[in-house]
Amino acid sequence: MTGAPHVPVLLDEVIAALAPAPGAIIVDATFGAGGYTRRLLDAGATVHAFDRDPDAIAAGRGWAEARATPPRLVLHPRRFSEMVSALSEAGISRVDGIAMDIGVSSMQLDQPARGFAFAADGPLDMRMGQDGPSAADFVNEAGEGEIADVLFRYGEERQSRRVARAIVAARPLETTTQLAQVVRKALGHRPGAPKDPATRSFQAIRIHVNAELEELADGLFAAERLLGAGGRLAVVSFHSLEDRIVKQFLRDASGAAASGSRHMPQVVAAEAPTFAQVGKAVRPSAAEIDRNPRSRSATLRAAIRTDAPPRERKAA
Repeated sequence: MTGAPHVPVLLDEVIAALAPAPGAIIVDATFGAGGYTRRLLDAGATVHAFDRDPDAIAAGRGWAEARATPPRLVLHPRRFSEMVSALSEAGISRVDGIAMDIGVSSMQLDQPARGFAFAADGPLDMRMGQDGPSAADFVNEAGEGEIADVLFRYGEERQSRRVARAIVAARPLETTTQLAQVVRKALGHRPGAPKDPATRSFQAIRIHVNAELEELADGLFAAERLLGAGGRLAVVSFHSLEDRIVKQFLRDASGAAASGSRHMPQVVAAEAPTFAQVGKAVRPSAAEIDRNPRSRSATLRAAIRTDAPPRERKAA
């Protein structure tokens, strides 16, 4: 894989939250460049690593073979929402820990051909799994109202209707530069501003194309089913929409709240909490942010699985 290497965020804190022991079975739900997995293997754990991106899986096979770690590393080229069925196929019904590092990886962002960012021109793609409809398909085929809704819901873009109108008027759009220019023009871009106005729209379209928030919600409930009593969950999120889902899930699971949301449907009340939250949310230190500016918005939430049965999930 080309581009800058992915630097795992809150690495020491995630490993401390998981407390891996020799022989433990840990799921790295978002393998990426394998930063968490390497440390888990060094601690003696067996790791089942998931990634929907075939590039990440291919790269992982290469360094795994070089480190001679199999069979303690098992790579799954699948979405992490499928971890229950994937591990069942491997004969595993319970695990000791699950790490989730949500969102796009540095490798994806730094490869112009993947179309996730506008720092360099590339095709308007944004597909983590490199399959299904692309960002270009969405912006060129969706109705103006649907585009506006996506920009508002997932990018929290206050002027979503203006941007959507400009996108529809500029069709067809095929590259990241073209889309970024349309958004900037619609919002009145001022060169030198601290944040490029196209950032919110790119985030929104990426989240929509990859169904990221739905995947996160499904993955959290999968973790609840897989973790055995005393099993540990560590989730790193990077923006308020993700963190809101994680926070609500853990509040509900620990018995601290009973409401739901669009992405986190309500559940039937359990006789006992399924998780106990561990400490407060953890954020990167100033030193880590200096080393890795992309860690600035990260939030880690951790919890320990109780012995209560997993909750029944109600339909949205």
